[in-house]
Amino acid sequence: MRGLMVGTVVTALTLALSAAPAAAGATPVPYLPEPTGNQPVGSTSLYLKDTSRPDPWVPSVPYRELMISLFYPATSANGPKAQYMTPAESAAMLADSGLDAPPDLLSTTRTYSVRDAVADGRPHSLPLVVLSPGYTKPRATLTALAEDLASHGYVVAVVGHTYENMATSFPDGRVVGCASCEVPHDEAFWQKLELGRAADVSFVLDALTGPHPKWRWSGLIEKSRIGMAGHSAGGASAIPAMVADPRIRAGMDIDGTTNVPLTAPGLSRPFMFMSHQLAPTLCAPGNEPWERDWAQLTGWKRWIEVAGTVHASFTDLGLFADQFGVDLGATTTAERTQAITRAYVNAFFDEHLRGRPQPILDQPGDPEVQFCH
Repeated sequence: MRGLMVGTVVTALTLALSAAPAAAGATPVPYLPEPTGNQPVGSTSLYLKDTSRPDPWVPSVPYRELMISLFYPATSANGPKAQYMTPAESAAMLADSGLDAPPDLLSTTRTYSVRDAVADGRPHSLPLVVLSPGYTKPRATLTALAEDLASHGYVVAVVGHTYENMATSFPDGRVVGCASCEVPHDEAFWQKLELGRAADVSFVLDALTGPHPKWRWSGLIEKSRIGMAGHSAGGASAIPAMVADPRIRAGMDIDGTTNVPLTAPGLSRPFMFMSHQLAPTLCAPGNEPWERDWAQLTGWKRWIEVAGTVHASFTDLGLFADQFGVDLGATTTAERTQAITRAYVNAFFDEHLRGRPQPILDQPGDPEVQFCH
């Protein structure tokens, strides 16, 4: 899993876009699956500035700047749909891949959330889930999951970890790149990354639920019902974030190799691992980092593996690859994997943030899913 996080292999998106013109004669427009919940979804972007610490990757910057995307239940589905990412971010990703594609292609991805829609909910009624993307991947790549959670009544904050992806656009027009990509990617690097993301998440929680909230609808958030999930490096950061911040009641790691060992007294709050198929046989031994941390999880815990999947299957990148007809080695389609991911993420947070028992967390409800422990 770490090799895929580092980005030393060609990404799903790179493969998809490079193959598209030959397959179709023109580059098709990417799109996301429709959310499965009953509520319309709104979204907005927030700029946050943490003046209490310098940036971990560019120490000359005496503060930590973050962009986050918020998704939430909305009063109406009518209105202009949110932009998937900015044209500058799309251009940076495509340029990094060396592809001959329209620079703004990814910014045209069709979404379902309404830009800056009026939020719907009673005061202190909506659980909050923080999502963290994989290393070098923009926060936009978790949009399908975020929109789906919001359609089921969650506020979702997707964190853009500055200098850890190809491009971050700020409201003043600045676009910054991946400064951390220039650092040797040894064990110390991954530990620094995960601990830094934990600090980012705590700051985001302060900004959304603290005494001076930065979002106009923050009063809808129920502060005692906060969870976190992430993909790849973002998933690996969930345990350090929970150790550092007791406000996070439940956490989920989707296919991320953990590098900060969980030590005694461990973690007693609910936690779940979800991985792609790592070997010809499901749940084959050998995932030593997860085994190490599993032993220190002392509360409710689950570990599942999804047959026929690859690392990118759980994100929007896997969806785009399938849309462009590119074979990444998965035998389960990305659309099906996205449906499974949405179902288990929703079930996990429904059970642990809302107190609603979910049978699929006790016995697999899908033939592709196997419980490893």
